[in-house]
Amino acid sequence: MLYNNPQHFTTTLKHSFSQPKPKPITMPSQPLIQIISKSTIKPATKSELPDLKLSVSDLPMLSCHYIQKGNLFARPPVPILDLLQLLKCGLSSVLTNFPPLAGRLITDPDGYVYISSNDSGVEFVHANAAHLTINDIISPIQVPESVNGFFTFDRTVSYDGHFNPILGVQVTELNDGVFIGFSVNHAVVDGTSLWNFVNSFAEICNGAKMVSKRPSFVRESVLISPARLKVPAGGPKVTFDEHAPLTERVFSFSREAILKLKERVNSKKRINYYRDSEITVTEIIDDLLRNNVVSKTGPEPEISSFQSLCALLWRAVTRARKFPSTKMTTFRMAVNCRHRLKPELETFYFGNAIQSIPTYALAGDVLSHDIKWCAEQLNKNVLSHDDTMVCRFIKNWEADPRCFPLGNFDRAMLTMGSSPRFPMYDNDFGWGKPVAVRSGRANKFDGKISAFPRRNGGGSVDLEVVLSPETMAGVELDLEFMEYVLGGC
Repeated sequence: MLYNNPQHFTTTLKHSFSQPKPKPITMPSQPLIQIISKSTIKPATKSELPDLKLSVSDLPMLSCHYIQKGNLFARPPVPILDLLQLLKCGLSSVLTNFPPLAGRLITDPDGYVYISSNDSGVEFVHANAAHLTINDIISPIQVPESVNGFFTFDRTVSYDGHFNPILGVQVTELNDGVFIGFSVNHAVVDGTSLWNFVNSFAEICNGAKMVSKRPSFVRESVLISPARLKVPAGGPKVTFDEHAPLTERVFSFSREAILKLKERVNSKKRINYYRDSEITVTEIIDDLLRNNVVSKTGPEPEISSFQSLCALLWRAVTRARKFPSTKMTTFRMAVNCRHRLKPELETFYFGNAIQSIPTYALAGDVLSHDIKWCAEQLNKNVLSHDDTMVCRFIKNWEADPRCFPLGNFDRAMLTMGSSPRFPMYDNDFGWGKPVAVRSGRANKFDGKISAFPRRNGGGSVDLEVVLSPETMAGVELDLEFMEYVLGGC
């Protein structure tokens, strides 16, 4: 049965509660996720999109794993075969709006890499994990290893999009839920493009005639370069240890806690002190300038909630890593360049339009200054990343084309990805919005952080933090950090 009519699907949902639920299966010591079937889903209509040249923001990602992100849902009360048919039909339909996802990478004789929207199709996987429940996924303090089994193309490098589908969708049955995992080539999309696709996919499955936010495939910007990436024999490889021991945890921050932190970071405590002081106005101004409370060019910019949260984590991880004061630390933040370029790119420009901004500081400075100082360093770098800076990054890459060196090479790096602004919970496929967002094993190393919105929204945030076991243990005991974490220790 095809559920092209959302009312029909909703009616079926209401009449399906009487179906017996599967009995829980005793969880083995190392539970396996069973692959039931694999199929190829092609667009409902043939693509007419020309080949799309990879940009200077796409090409560096060829050595990265496929992005792996997905949503956990309550189990829809319909037979699983009907659910799978709904998703397959919706996927085929939505691919007509996102034809590159059904294509493959090609390299021309001159060494330029393109996306060929050749309708080869995407991989669709049906898997079973009936021994797992929703609580098994979201209740443990640390993210369980089983989550990695919810995604196809595990540890697949994006360059392999020459031979493998660019997109894989895996639907995994749980005892009381279902997980829809998306694995997509990182040289083809960034987070903005991925979540626009997922939302559009959900729209179509929920009965929409067309997607509300059509992607833009325009390739006329400074991102499209004549520079060529020199690919080593055998293709590029990941630049970090894929098998290093890691601990992963999702730290949750309520809206109230984040506002409290932001107020602390932006507070002008020194100004309150002057109310009871017997000093002149001139002395006050000199003191404010000297301590960076105000500047000669005007009031200092407000530090955002997210930058405040990043500063909090930077300090906690630096303490936990127990560096000498002279050790240089790095905090990298991925920024969206769509609105930074002049002229701006379309909001839903399809592809990568991100750059990684590093902020450097000695461990001694990170810990001896207050959190406001750390947040200011991040804030200054983000504010200064305008069109001129974006173009400077492009010119620097063109002078030395290479894949992005993802990892923690000196043990002192943090890399923030994703964004709490992404609409990760705006995905209703016909039976309600997600319960949680989780990611797979892709591109994870000591110091990799991903930011998600929390399910209840309103400015609350989840940080998916990946660290070495000893560093994670230190962060979990960090009083300054855990003060703001929902539930504390």
